[in-house]
Amino acid sequence: MSTIGHNGGEDSDDRLRLLIERVERLEEEKKGVSDDIKDVYNEAKAVGYDVKIMRNIVRLRKIKPDDRREQEMLTETYMAALGMI
Repeated sequence: MSTIGHNGGEDSDDRLRLLIERVERLEEEKKGVSDDIKDVYNEAKAVGYDVKIMRNIVRLRKIKPDDRREQEMLTETYMAALGMI
């Protein structure tokens, strides 16, 4: 019979259980944060902000300025090629 973990035995079983429990706690925290973010977007929508645009801005702010400029330039190039601008 094969054992779980590199050392096998009861210590490995305890270690595995602790790791699984940590992941479960983190998943719960992630769900809580996700719910909080959703609440903020709902609040923004309630006062008249466009949530789709806000999400786009949040995504863009994660990108380095040089990379963002390159993406914008390529997007404009593609749009022009398709007659969209």
